[in-house]
Amino acid sequence: MITSNRESGLGRYDIMLEPKRGWLDGYIIEFKVIHVERGETLENGVKSALKQIEEKQYGAALWSRGMGAERIKKYGFAFEGRRVLIGNEDTICRTRGGDEYE
Repeated sequence: MITSNRESGLGRYDIMLEPKRGWLDGYIIEFKVIHVERGETLENGVKSALKQIEEKQYGAALWSRGMGAERIKKYGFAFEGRRVLIGNEDTICRTRGGDEYE
């Protein structure tokens, strides 16, 4: 099930993907728009999104349904025009206008 902008924990997440089958992982996705003129970077945007997921405890809705923290995957997406940076605790994947690069 896909839900958006619903309350969980101490705030409202952007997107949550909750599995219909109990053994599958759940996903929480938070988006950030970056303003270069304010000195913001894509990397800081991803970090900010991931920090927000943790601080606001967006996983609470999944925890309340019995999903363990290790099965909740968290992703931050940072956008600046056509550039996007996607990351989780372990990995960052950059895209530029739809093309992947490291």
